[in-house]
Amino acid sequence: MSTGLISESVVTSQLASHPDIVQINLSVSEDLKWDSGLVSFLLKLIRECEQKKIQVAREGLPQEAQKLLALALKVHEKTNIAPVKTRGPWLERVGEKALKVEESLRKVLDFIGDITVSLGRLITGKVFFRWDDFLLLIKRCGVDTLMLVSLTSLLVGMILSFVGSIQLKMFGAQIFVADIVAIGMVRVLSAVMAGIIVSGRIGASFAAELGMMQANDEIDALKTLGVSPVEFLVVPRVLALILMMPLLTIYADLMGLVGGFLISISVLHLNPIEYINNTQHAVKLSFVWIGLIHSFVFAVIIAVAGCLRGIQCERDAAGVGKATTSAVVTAITGIVIATAIITFICQILGV
Repeated sequence: MSTGLISESVVTSQLASHPDIVQINLSVSEDLKWDSGLVSFLLKLIRECEQKKIQVAREGLPQEAQKLLALALKVHEKTNIAPVKTRGPWLERVGEKALKVEESLRKVLDFIGDITVSLGRLITGKVFFRWDDFLLLIKRCGVDTLMLVSLTSLLVGMILSFVGSIQLKMFGAQIFVADIVAIGMVRVLSAVMAGIIVSGRIGASFAAELGMMQANDEIDALKTLGVSPVEFLVVPRVLALILMMPLLTIYADLMGLVGGFLISISVLHLNPIEYINNTQHAVKLSFVWIGLIHSFVFAVIIAVAGCLRGIQCERDAAGVGKATTSAVVTAITGIVIATAIITFICQILGV
């Protein structure tokens, strides 16, 4: 019992007086009643022995006490924060950052390569996954996201109408609000807004799901069974997003046009027929294709970011949270960069 334990100072002095000790065997009778005081005492003793490089054998302890000690030692290892490294020269720090960026890019390219190979195997019929899970993923990526896409696109269309009318009213050209809303929404804004919503909702869920599977050793179990995690877990998610993002973008186009139409006829008092005619003349088929290209690229970015961060997740609860946050940040950053690149290419091509 804890009331009969020797004080810590006595044990420390005994260890100090016998420097030749290399191992201590801990043994407790099964009939002896013990409580948390014994575990606390043994934990302090084990830490003292670790400092003196003395091995401790715990096989003679009760099973429950061994489990509590193992858990306490594991928590102790996580709470031991490594000492802060001194800052090296500026050029050395830049080199370390460059090497980390190079390693991250290499991992991303390797992951994209694995996905590409798996998609090729899927076309040839060599990849199999659960179609029930795939249909559920399509529902999550599409139907379950419609309400958020509807609200956001409708409000963005209304905002464009208000902002455009402020300047166009100075020239008596409020009717060209239809052109601003139509071109802005169809060409880029609908895809960007849908991509941001999907990255926050679907990309984060992908990272959380795969992160929990990584923490629970489920992905390692798939590898042990000879099942590729990329083929079984990643490919269905990538395909679901690639299929649903263009549809969500087209739906966002319609909701944005509706939002601009409602504000134009109710607040700006424009002629509905004339507004619709201007919208039809403003929207070109090439603008629709540019928006769909945006959506396709965004779908790949969101799926890759969410799945990659999930598979790279650390094996604890904190790691799952970090993976989820990193997936959303990476996806949104990728969306912004991809939008700038596509816009620049379209400007060069004159479309």
